Amino acid sequence: MSGFTIRPAVEADLPALQRIYAHHVLTGLASFEETPPDLPEMIRRWQAIAAAGLPYVVAVATEGGEGGGEIGGYAYAGPYRPRSAYRFSVEDSIYLDPRFVGRGLGRILLQRLIDDATALGKRQMIAVIGDSANLASIGVHRALGFEMTGTFKAIGFKFGRWVDSVLMQRALGPGASSTPTN
Repeated sequence: MSGFTIRPAVEADLPALQRIYAHHVLTGLASFEETPPDLPEMIRRWQAIAAAGLPYVVAVATEGGEGGGEIGGYAYAGPYRPRSAYRFSVEDSIYLDPRFVGRGLGRILLQRLIDDATALGKRQMIAVIGDSANLASIGVHRALGFEMTGTFKAIGFKFGRWVDSVLMQRALGPGASSTPTN
C-alpha cells in the first residue's frame, strides 16, 4: 500500500491516537476496555512503551492523497508480561482509523513492528485478538507468519455478550533456536 509513511509516534500524535482508540473501545471488540482512556492516560501509556525502548509507530497519509497528513493508524509492541523471563517476548497492538480499514495498512504496520522488534533482539511476538470472529486481524497475522496457539472462550463480556480472545504467536529472528545474548 502506498500513500503512507510509517514513523515513530511523537507526543503531538497522541490526540489523534486517542480518537482512533476511543472509536475501537466504543464500537468494537479489538479492545476489551469499555471506557476510552483520556488523553493524559494515552500519553502515559505511550511514554511507558517508549521508556521500555519498544516500537510505537504511526502511519501518516502522504500529502496530496486522500487524508493527506492525517494519521491512518498506529501500532506498538508492548511487553507480553511484566515478569523478567518474558523479556524477549512482545505483544502487538494495531488500531486503524475506520476510514482507512481494508487497504492493507494493518499489514504494513504489523510488518514494521515485526522488523523493529526483531532488530531489538526480541524472539517472540504474541497477538491477543479480541473476538474469534475478527477474521481480518486473524488473517493479517496469519499472512505474516503467526500461528494459532489457542482461544480463550468467553473470556470477556462486552456489548452484552461473551467474547473470545484468540492467541497467535510468531517467532522473531532466530526465535527459540538459540540463547539470547542480552
